[in-house]
Amino acid sequence: MKVTINDVAKYAGVSIKTVSRVTNNEPSVKQSTIDKVNEAIRTLNYQPNLAARNLAGTKSYVIGFIYDNPNAYYIIDMQNGILSACRNKGYELLIHPCDAKAHTICDELTALVKHARLAGLVLTPPLSEDPKILAALDSIEAHYVRIIAGDESKEDSCGLTVLVNDRHGAVSITQHLIDLGHDKIGFISGDEQHQSTKERFAGFCDALADNGIPFNRQLVVDGEYSFESGVEGAKALLSSTPRPSAIVACNDEIAAGALFAARLMGVDVPGDVSIVGFEDSPFSRQTWPKLTTVHQPNEKIAHIATELLIANRKELSSECAKVFTPEPVIRDSSAKRRQ
Repeated sequence: MKVTINDVAKYAGVSIKTVSRVTNNEPSVKQSTIDKVNEAIRTLNYQPNLAARNLAGTKSYVIGFIYDNPNAYYIIDMQNGILSACRNKGYELLIHPCDAKAHTICDELTALVKHARLAGLVLTPPLSEDPKILAALDSIEAHYVRIIAGDESKEDSCGLTVLVNDRHGAVSITQHLIDLGHDKIGFISGDEQHQSTKERFAGFCDALADNGIPFNRQLVVDGEYSFESGVEGAKALLSSTPRPSAIVACNDEIAAGALFAARLMGVDVPGDVSIVGFEDSPFSRQTWPKLTTVHQPNEKIAHIATELLIANRKELSSECAKVFTPEPVIRDSSAKRRQ
């Protein structure tokens, strides 16, 4: 029987991902681990999948963009960024929406890689953050780059990664509201399965703690990354006692829904309540008033991620884990707290 990457990983006593990183000559692998894996490869006479190992060694490839995200603007930005990188390097793009919660998701993605003969995948949250999906892709030696929320890549999840420091962005936008005099600040959450939700909430809490403002769980509303969630969340917050003088929404779509709810309730923005978003999507510029938000260059993030995937050269070791830090964009939906 043909020796597989699973056999090599078991023989060397390491993970499948580690074997993949060694065969792909990726950086940040200890020399002792490299030696151990190479010894297993020699002993078992393992023949790696050359197409998966070296994207740059073949002239024609297709890159797959795999996503599960209800935000159309996010998907369009990602698609445009990936497509521009593919065109620059002579690659084609295959777009594959899916349901990350489906019990067949691992089989679906591994079958896609095999049947479409994909050279590599660009994975976005929550797919890029699911250990089961990553393990399934590693088992077939699929090549991929992950776009994930965070500010540092852990040893067990290294490889080709683009990190978005959502926590810093949330600290900055919350601090903006605090600097305007707000101390009763509500928070409308996004989907729980997204790491970005956790990072943005952590940043919100960090800013409160840094300024000595007590955390109030009653001012936090669980939600989803949707306009409707923003409407319902804002209605709940604006009906509470005491009512918050500012609201941090987990993305611009939620914030747009919160603006709509405020208008329905006769609450002036930003006179009575300031509302801020996250991502700087077209939603933030199409609302009235225009949203104060956090700029997240999704198109650029996708472009860089795809370039990393296509290049896959050892010389790019310094950019193995590229980090983007979102920064606030101040517009019309935030103002000083009314005394």
